[in-house]
Amino acid sequence: MSLAIDLASWALLVAGGFFCIVGGIGLIRMPDFYTRMHAASVTDTLGAGFMLAGMMLQAGLTLVTVKLALIGVLLFFTSPTATHALARAAMTRGVQPLLADGEGAPSKR
Repeated sequence: MSLAIDLASWALLVAGGFFCIVGGIGLIRMPDFYTRMHAASVTDTLGAGFMLAGMMLQAGLTLVTVKLALIGVLLFFTSPTATHALARAAMTRGVQPLLADGEGAPSKR
């Protein structure tokens, strides 16, 4: 049983690390502020959730698991809220999204 829990835990930790790395690459590769913000927020929330789940499996039924679950709940609510506030602040300041066919689109020369 312990081997199955260890394998599941490591699979979750590796998946979480993968999502965080993909989010970092998306932060560099995406063309404008809003797509960068989306790539970072979605993948980091999912990556952190997977990593927390993997650590909870490693901790077993202890107080550490309760603390990790509370951190997960906190991240689940604060990350999307912070991303939304950042997007609203950018829109208020006049940062325009890169549109496919409209204003702000790069010229195809």
